Amino acid sequence: MTREEIESRGDETMMDAAQIKNQKPEEFFNVNYLRIYYGNLFPYSDIHKWLSYGHDGKHPGCDEYYFGRREFSFTLENDVYLRYKSFKNASSMEDAIKSNFPYKIDIGAVYSVDPDKRHAYSQTGTNVFTPVERELVFDIDITDYDDVRYCCSGADVCSKCWPLITVAIKVIHTSLTEDFGFKHILWVFSGRRGVHCWVCDPKARRMTNEQRSAVAEYFRVYKGNENNARKVALMGYSLHPFLARSYVDYLKGFFEGELQATQSIFSTKDKYEKILAMISDEDIQSELRGKWENSARSSLSEEAISLVRWEQLKNTLQSKKHKAPTLRMCVEEIVFTFTYPRIDLEVSKQMNHLLKAPFCVHPKTGRVCVPIDPNNCDEFDPLAVPTLSQLIEEINSGGSRMDVDDDEDSDTSLLAKSIKFFRSSFLEPLLKSCKEEIESSYKTKIGKSKDSFSW
Repeated sequence: MTREEIESRGDETMMDAAQIKNQKPEEFFNVNYLRIYYGNLFPYSDIHKWLSYGHDGKHPGCDEYYFGRREFSFTLENDVYLRYKSFKNASSMEDAIKSNFPYKIDIGAVYSVDPDKRHAYSQTGTNVFTPVERELVFDIDITDYDDVRYCCSGADVCSKCWPLITVAIKVIHTSLTEDFGFKHILWVFSGRRGVHCWVCDPKARRMTNEQRSAVAEYFRVYKGNENNARKVALMGYSLHPFLARSYVDYLKGFFEGELQATQSIFSTKDKYEKILAMISDEDIQSELRGKWENSARSSLSEEAISLVRWEQLKNTLQSKKHKAPTLRMCVEEIVFTFTYPRIDLEVSKQMNHLLKAPFCVHPKTGRVCVPIDPNNCDEFDPLAVPTLSQLIEEINSGGSRMDVDDDEDSDTSLLAKSIKFFRSSFLEPLLKSCKEEIESSYKTKIGKSKDSFSW
C-alpha cells in the first residue's frame, strides 16, 4: 500500500487505533490490530513476487498459473484452520488476508493443480493433486536446547541463550553455500523462539522427498535422545570436513568463549555431572569429579571456574586418550553436544510441510517474523524486533512509511529496514536469477522446436 493510500484512509486507521488503545495490556494481539497491520504494512507485492519466481506473465516462457498452484493456510481466531487456500494473483491474496485477518499464514508447496480445486480433480479418478515444487526449509527452535542452557527454558529466550541460534545460522548457512552451492537463502525470525530457513534456488525447490531427506541427514549429528547422556557419537579418527570446518570456525570458539561466559556450564555439580556422564571411562570421571568437588569453595567467579575445569578436562583426556578409542573424540563430542545446530529434520524432509510466512506476527509475542541477515546475524536481537502494538502506535502517530526507496530516511520506520533488506539482499538477486533461467529455458525450447522442423 502506498503512502497516499494510507493517508487517504487516515480516519479509518486512526479510529481503529483509538479503539484498541482502551484494551487491556494482555490483549496486545487481536483482530483489530491485525486489521490495521494487514491493511497498511504487510508486503503483499513482495511476497507475491518471491513466490512467483519470475513467472509474472511478462515473458512468453512464463507459467502464468505457477503462483495459483501454491498452497497457503490460514489460522484464524479461536484456532480455526483453513488449509489448501490458493490465489490467482497478489490482489486476490491480499483480499483474502484482509477479509480473514489470519493469526498465522503458512506457506506450502506448489502443486500439480490449483489446491483450491483439488476436489474437482479427485473426482476424475486419477491422483493428479501432488506437490511438484517447494523450497528446501529448515526449522531451528531454542526449546530444543533446554538441556544445555541454564538462563531460560521452554519458549523463553534472552540475550544469553539466543547466541546458540546465531551459531546455528552460521553453521548451516556456510554449509548450504559452500557444500551445496546454494545462493538464494532466506533466514527469518519465527517471532518468538527460533528461526526458519528457506532455500529458494531452483535445484532446491525441485528436490524430491528422498533428496531432501539426504540433505537433512547430512546435518544429523545427534544420535541419542533426552535419556542418553552421550547424545553425540563422532566415529572414526577424524571429523568429516563439514564438521571439522564447523568446529574450527564456529563451535569451539563459541563454546570456550561466549557459552562459558553466559552459561557457566561447569560451575556447579548438577551442571558438570552432565558433562562427566559423556565420558565413557569411569576412572576419568572419578578423577575429575574429585578435583572439582575439592575446589567447590573456590573464590573464583562461575565463569572462571568453568574455564579452569574445562582445561582440566581437556588435559586429562589428552593424556589418557590412548586408553580407549572412544576417548579420542570426547572433547569434540562435548562441544558438539552443547553448540551444534539442533534442526527439526522432519520439517526439511517432506515437500508438503507447511512453514510460517515471513512478515507474519506471532500471536504469543506480537513480534513480526522479520528476515535475518546471515552475514550480520550477531547483530540480530530477537527482543528488539518490532511488535504489533509498536507498529500501530507508529501508524497512529503518522510515522509509518511503506514505500521503501533509496533515500536514507526510508529506514526510519520500524519495519522499513526489514522490508528493504528483504527486497535488496534477497528478492532482487533471486528474481534476476529466475528471469535468466526462464529466458534460457525458453530459448532452449524454441531451439528444439526449430530443430524438429529442420528436416
